[in-house]
Amino acid sequence: MLANKMFDLIKNDLAELEVALQEAVSAPEKVITEIGTHLVKSGGKRLRPAIYFLAARCGEKFSLQEAMPLGVALEMMHMASLVHDDVIDSAATRRGSATANAKWGNQISILAGDYLFAKAFALVAESNYSKRVDRQLARLICDLSSGELIQNKEIYHASCDVDEYFERIAKKTANFIAIACQLGGDVAKLPESYIQALYDFGYNVGMAFQLTDDLLDLTSDAKTLGKPAGNDILQGIVTLPAIRALEMSPDRDELRQIVTDRNMTPEMVQRALEIVRASDGIEFTRKKVEEFLEGAVAALPEEMPEEIRESYRMIVSFVGGRKF
Repeated sequence: MLANKMFDLIKNDLAELEVALQEAVSAPEKVITEIGTHLVKSGGKRLRPAIYFLAARCGEKFSLQEAMPLGVALEMMHMASLVHDDVIDSAATRRGSATANAKWGNQISILAGDYLFAKAFALVAESNYSKRVDRQLARLICDLSSGELIQNKEIYHASCDVDEYFERIAKKTANFIAIACQLGGDVAKLPESYIQALYDFGYNVGMAFQLTDDLLDLTSDAKTLGKPAGNDILQGIVTLPAIRALEMSPDRDELRQIVTDRNMTPEMVQRALEIVRASDGIEFTRKKVEEFLEGAVAALPEEMPEEIRESYRMIVSFVGGRKF
């Protein structure tokens, strides 16, 4: 129920976004249109354009026509990054549907992802946005790429470097959500202090969102997640709950042997899950989620319209209580 209510204020904006997304992914090359349509119809939370539209509505003169190209671009960039991630991870399903690479193969999927990135920038270039939009979208692509490189460097290494983990999830997730909030404020022509507060809100929500993702991979099941549980461990990706278990669990040596084994079996994955779940890693990470969500609420500016503040508060509650 909460997931439905938190976007009530912008439900028409998001309905228009779906139409614009479908138009934007249409291309002369049939396969790109097919992949783009598949991605759009696969759904998703539309969190990034949603928080962007909410921020843009903080201004005195909101124009959906003016705001829409950037909203579409943000979601297209998100879809493109997921396509690339799925190829890197050899993922077969996402949100309960087949991934692009599972349906069309790695090479075509990578090229389609590149097309979506380029089309997103084209949409922005055709609109009269500020230089900050161009700079931050360029930064966003750099962050997504470097975050993936940091992660790739550490796979199957059983790293216990918490600072590096936080840097990785900031670049892969939190900075994207922060920039979406920030650019909404920029489009609304809000004061710099207001725009910075929106950025801070988005960063904290983004960190909590990724931490929750990492928790769900260890605590949920494939049916609920729409992808295999324990997939991070199988891919050699050590997230905060596992980092904590590698430090504190009496079975940490066994866990280290499992997560560094590139020939990991399903039974080994299950044993790793047992060790992490038996440690305080889950509770430790949940407390970090709470800290970031408290920071998000504290960042909301006093002058924010009350109905938008309430929507942002519901987003915070949704992230804190996510099951998928």
